[in-house]
Amino acid sequence: MRILFLGDVVGRSGREAVARYLPDLRARLAPDLVVVNAENAAHGFGLTPEIARALFAAGADVLTLGNHAWDRREIIPYIEGEPRLLRPLNYPPGTPGRGAGVFGVGQRRVLVVNAMGRLFMEPLDCPFRAVEALLESHGLGRTVDAIVIDLHAEATSEKAAFAHLFDGRVSLVVGTHTHVPTADWRILPGGTAFQSDAGMCGDYDSVIGMQKEGSAARFVRRLPAERLAPAEGEATVCGLFVETDDATGLARRLAPVRVGGVLAPSWDGG
Repeated sequence: MRILFLGDVVGRSGREAVARYLPDLRARLAPDLVVVNAENAAHGFGLTPEIARALFAAGADVLTLGNHAWDRREIIPYIEGEPRLLRPLNYPPGTPGRGAGVFGVGQRRVLVVNAMGRLFMEPLDCPFRAVEALLESHGLGRTVDAIVIDLHAEATSEKAAFAHLFDGRVSLVVGTHTHVPTADWRILPGGTAFQSDAGMCGDYDSVIGMQKEGSAARFVRRLPAERLAPAEGEATVCGLFVETDDATGLARRLAPVRVGGVLAPSWDGG
């Protein structure tokens, strides 16, 4: 199975880049499933129903969120009725929406999970225990053919520990949230594909997707009220492409994806 994951979509420039490049990526890579993190898609903070529908129309099959999940209150009724939109699994019981979903890909089934780290983040329920409990009901070769986990977290150490804990039991653990693509993509010893952070779909002539002036002023003047707005230059689409073994559900091939903008391009069209 071929899976394409795209990192955090930031603002209008990120949305436009996804709409521009995703159809071509689908044609070149022929993914069976496309997962996109969309938690910064609405002016850098949150997601609206209209933008979610536009990302689905652009070619996303599943959207994931993170710590900005509820910044746009209009997403709350929408997420209740849209199973393709996931918020972190480890939000407390009773939180709107769902943190995981099983999606049909022809005759195969893929479990997609969105979880959020706790180190330097909100004090949510433990993502390790939440995913462990979920995997009691789902397993590779048992109920699903592939398992994809978007771990939305700040600390690389937490992401790496999470990936090693679930190595051999899931197809892919990919980090989001820090907006910078890391150079550590690899297949772990047990067969799980991993990258600490997929990077963002946004303008990299910025401070992690936000305009440079307001971001720098926050550091210089230490005033939290400094205005932050998404950078609006040409965006780079960043992500990870994974091919899994149909017999085991584990990764057999992966490659970073970067197109457009100022970062060096990288993709695997084979």
